[in-house]
Amino acid sequence: MTICFKGNSCKYEIEAVMKLFLPLVTFDFLFEKTVDTGDFCIVSSEEKEDGTQLSVEVSCGDSHLKKDLLITSDDPDGAELNLCRLLYRIMQEITGITPEWGLLTGIRPVKKVNALLDEGCSKEEIFSRLKNKYELSDGKLELSYLTAVTQKKYFDSLDRRSFSLYVSVPFCPSRCSYCSFVSHSIESAGAKKLLPDYVEKLCAEIGQTAEIAADLNLKLDTIYIGGGTPTSLSAEQLEKVMNSLKKSFDISKIREYTVEAGRSDTITEEKLRVIKEYGATRISVNPQTMNDSVLKAIGRRHSAEDVINSFKLARSSGFDNINMDTIAGLPTDTYDGFKNTIDTLCGLDPESITIHTLTVKRSSSLFMQENIDIDSRISDMVRYGQKTLGEHRYLPYYLYRQKNTVDNLENVGYAKKGFESLYNIYIMEEAQTILAVGAAGSTKLVNPDTNKIERLFNYKFPYEYISRYEKMLEKKKKIYEFYSNI
Repeated sequence: MTICFKGNSCKYEIEAVMKLFLPLVTFDFLFEKTVDTGDFCIVSSEEKEDGTQLSVEVSCGDSHLKKDLLITSDDPDGAELNLCRLLYRIMQEITGITPEWGLLTGIRPVKKVNALLDEGCSKEEIFSRLKNKYELSDGKLELSYLTAVTQKKYFDSLDRRSFSLYVSVPFCPSRCSYCSFVSHSIESAGAKKLLPDYVEKLCAEIGQTAEIAADLNLKLDTIYIGGGTPTSLSAEQLEKVMNSLKKSFDISKIREYTVEAGRSDTITEEKLRVIKEYGATRISVNPQTMNDSVLKAIGRRHSAEDVINSFKLARSSGFDNINMDTIAGLPTDTYDGFKNTIDTLCGLDPESITIHTLTVKRSSSLFMQENIDIDSRISDMVRYGQKTLGEHRYLPYYLYRQKNTVDNLENVGYAKKGFESLYNIYIMEEAQTILAVGAAGSTKLVNPDTNKIERLFNYKFPYEYISRYEKMLEKKKKIYEFYSNI
């Protein structure tokens, strides 16, 4: 399909709306030129004496529709959002599809609810304003509102000089087919060769980051060791990293310390002892599915029974705050299969359960497969998960969306009251500075006065991180610049 723009350049926004309805279609773009044959969309803006004349015309298959709207200069939605709304309504008529998230394409929808709560709006006012502006469904409005209400007390308790620390361990026992993260198989010869130097540099960066935080009088609030799968490291390597954290920071006053134990084929009693001994208060044991055939299809080398045994081992090791991740829509999984996963996890009774929706990104091996066997009832899976977790006293506490997510759905963290992850809330809502160490670590600096955000990126791959370590440290000086006027 060709998309033509006249008098505007809303390419990103218009394409995002189009993909809600035609996710597999590729688009060509023309500016100040139009076509009148084949499948096309013409997006026009023209200044008039009495305002701005907007027009969207779509020809798709046997359908041809056009909608016009005249807006004044004081229209609060402006030309961009109004053009998107015109296109949304046209495509809704042409395809018969009504996306549950409406024309909202941003990845942090709860931010919009939080902003209205800060204005003092009631639930009814919030629903009315967001439905009118973005055409959100009642179900997604309710989910966003419940998430925002759960989060509120954690924003109220946030210290303006606080920060969270993310520690990146980009290694796994094997790469899952859906994975798009920078993650290397721990069994490869290259990874084994890199690991000792990687751990050495990671510990050094932890120490240097602690010095920066101390110089700026920043207070460590939470730690999150993620990946990859951090427990891909040996117990000795894991102990070295966690000991470095303990020596570099005062962890006695932090509110949360998470280690992603992740895959059960990396969890051992010795590693759990190290994690517990060095102060972690929260871990993840992430099955993604509790169906052996699906585990095999996505490239995992453990069974559902292994997950249960790892969970029980973590419990007996003294962990009373455990998260478990699932993914709706995995290849070869079915509605009944996903239902079994949710029911089994609820039976284990962890403190939190996260429901992700499958996202097929270009960097995943799944993207390269021509015949992906994906059940069409993913929306039903997500709804079943939400309903069942609610019945077991789990409430949504963080929510985000991604591009290329099947059915344009979302990822939601659910937790029992009092077990919400602070780190997940703060990073998803961009409410707190995150200092990141390790390969592919992304530091996010948040100004508490203006909400201005700056990002600093570590080198993505471990070999780059090691070989260009000193150059990478130079980037960290920007943290001083950022905080110089705060």
